[in-house]
Amino acid sequence: MSDIPNTPSQAALDFIQRQHKLLIGDQWLEASSGRTHPVLNPSDGEQITTIQAGDVNDINKAVAAARQAFDDSEWSRIRPVARQKLLLDFADLIEKNAPLLAEIEAIDNGKSAVIAEHVDIRLAVDFLRYMAGFATKIEGRTVDVSLPFMPDNQFHGYTRREAVGVVGAIVAWNFPLLLACWKLGPALATGCTVVLKPAEDTPLTALKLAELALEAGYPPGVFNVVTGLGHEAGAALSQHPDVDKLTFTGSTEIGKLIGHAAVDNMTRITLELGGKSPSIILEDADLATAAAGAANAIFFNQGQVCCAGSRLYVHRKHFDRVVADISDIAANMTLGGGLDATAQMGPLVSAKQQARVCNYIDQGRDAGATITTGGGAVDRPGFFVQPTVMVDVNQQSSVVREEIFGPVLVAMPFDDVDEAVRIANDSQYGLGASIWSNNLSEVHRMIPRIKSGSVWVNCHTALDPALPFGGYKQSGFGREMGAEAIEYYTEVKTVLMSI
Repeated sequence: MSDIPNTPSQAALDFIQRQHKLLIGDQWLEASSGRTHPVLNPSDGEQITTIQAGDVNDINKAVAAARQAFDDSEWSRIRPVARQKLLLDFADLIEKNAPLLAEIEAIDNGKSAVIAEHVDIRLAVDFLRYMAGFATKIEGRTVDVSLPFMPDNQFHGYTRREAVGVVGAIVAWNFPLLLACWKLGPALATGCTVVLKPAEDTPLTALKLAELALEAGYPPGVFNVVTGLGHEAGAALSQHPDVDKLTFTGSTEIGKLIGHAAVDNMTRITLELGGKSPSIILEDADLATAAAGAANAIFFNQGQVCCAGSRLYVHRKHFDRVVADISDIAANMTLGGGLDATAQMGPLVSAKQQARVCNYIDQGRDAGATITTGGGAVDRPGFFVQPTVMVDVNQQSSVVREEIFGPVLVAMPFDDVDEAVRIANDSQYGLGASIWSNNLSEVHRMIPRIKSGSVWVNCHTALDPALPFGGYKQSGFGREMGAEAIEYYTEVKTVLMSI
């Protein structure tokens, strides 16, 4: 059982309602402009606090602090084992503060505090500990070289993996703490320094993480946080010429803008972007398990998941039954705010996101889709949308092709495996996919044909720190988590010595 209360604790209220500032170096500063930005509770739409509206001047200060820490401070000379210990201490502090962080996340984001504590924060802690092990295992290799034009000379050749430098990290609002830790883990393990720009809708756990990083003993400038609007602070960070690497999680639209900025400065970059992930239920699947799994794939975190199973393809033989089962699950979900331990569906993050999702539902309805359950906003305070299932949709319609990022499932039948693979791949995205079947021979034949970064079998959005996560096509490039993440925070240096 969770220790999270149904009403905010005094500790959570004290943190949320304080005067929040930017962390630059080891100083908590107001924005240079003097401007602030309101933060709302999605569960009731009420303002809970304000944050500093940092802009280009504040980003410049933060990048300068990160550069000094990388080049000239004790951090630049710290031993790998010390980096490992700092990251483990940081993870321990996050774990110790998990109930408080979960409350803050629930009030700030609207998601279930229970889920935040036992999924988001648990995975973040495990990931940081996993990455801490790599601090002492950043390795190059020796090469026995043959230079044909100097046959009588002897050489010693080897490679080094070195920290890439100052990292600009920009994260989305759907998993604020977890996504921040996905960036911090490999950056801090390899010896980089970080400027984090959290989403303006959900900035509070990033500020608490900054406090915990200082408590863990990170030197000034290693971890900086600048809150502010995306088109101001985020744009300034992505365009900054002294940032060595950008890492971004968010929409494909914004990812393309950041990618263009990175190319202009030849900044290293990883992008984890949007998705429109298919769930494919084959003829032999366990239908009850598959229906429950497909429902969780789309309705978890209110559908605000980049790899949510938002397209459902079911063998025609079982289509009506599976749709009926998922519709029944959706219709009986309990709605409630982030601190409501009985709630199965929370609010969306903002009024803007609520309007966006409802607009897509209207587009589907206008295009002739049949809505088997749900169908719009909920008449109550907060930014709630009913869990919605649509059938009679066209593969080329907007609700099938575009990322809705809400609790909206579109379902279509197929007749054979070849058709299922074809329509599953008929998307600009390629982040995740799930296959539901007991015929593992068929599944193994399908997996290489599915164009996505992750393929789950008889499960969906199952993530582990040791497994890389990222997308094909317009779902981005680069990988989060796993040993592969280390590659994107290091440069390879070749050394050749004449001996």
